[in-house]
Amino acid sequence: MRLGLVELLGDDILAASSIDHLREALARATCDMGFDRFALSLEIGCGADSSTSLLVHDYPASWADVYIGFNLAATDPVRRAAERSVLGFGWRNILDLVPMTEMERTTFETGRRHGLVDGFTVPRHLPGDVIGSCSFVTGLERSIPHAMLIVAEMLGAMAIASARQLSGWRVRSAAPRLTDRQRDCVLWAARGKTDWEISRILDISHETVIQHLKDARERYETHKRASLILCALYDGLISFADIFRWRVRS
Repeated sequence: MRLGLVELLGDDILAASSIDHLREALARATCDMGFDRFALSLEIGCGADSSTSLLVHDYPASWADVYIGFNLAATDPVRRAAERSVLGFGWRNILDLVPMTEMERTTFETGRRHGLVDGFTVPRHLPGDVIGSCSFVTGLERSIPHAMLIVAEMLGAMAIASARQLSGWRVRSAAPRLTDRQRDCVLWAARGKTDWEISRILDISHETVIQHLKDARERYETHKRASLILCALYDGLISFADIFRWRVRS
């Protein structure tokens, strides 16, 4: 039954020819799964000059006005938790993913007062391309339909993919290319090593390390070491796993 529901609702979501069509498809899916409302949020082209954002939802207008008008996205714990998970998560489990500040708790409680009592959020991240999430929400009169969470997981991922396609965003055709040695230097810089330490690790001169990192910054048109590392992460030249696996071992 659940697989059939995924196929039926998923086909409609993936076939959406416009944002309005996607909104209608998500509204049907939300109702059929036993939720009350939905919200899909995308940041597209993260780190690029042409980056944009997209928000598709059927939240109460009163909450949408407050959320957008006061820029509550900056203090939204659901949004921050979505950046820390590769699988869908219930809002009751947010504290298992991220600590919440007092401001974030206030934002969360304000949403509850507007009828967004509990929810299940599906996150998706593609470095340098998309950071997004799709949330399915219940109000005061309904509890989370736990039997439908696997359906929500799959439909949320489909909705994010559909929204990305409808946005018209295209990944830049040619990211700056780094040599193997330049990448090695950037990776060790991301691991917190100084230029001198990198030279000892790679068995090359201190001056060579400085030049490799300078050339890499020029290729990315940035003057900052931190910006270079972020660009390399966005383009997939290095990964968080590359950085943190080494730290665990050391």
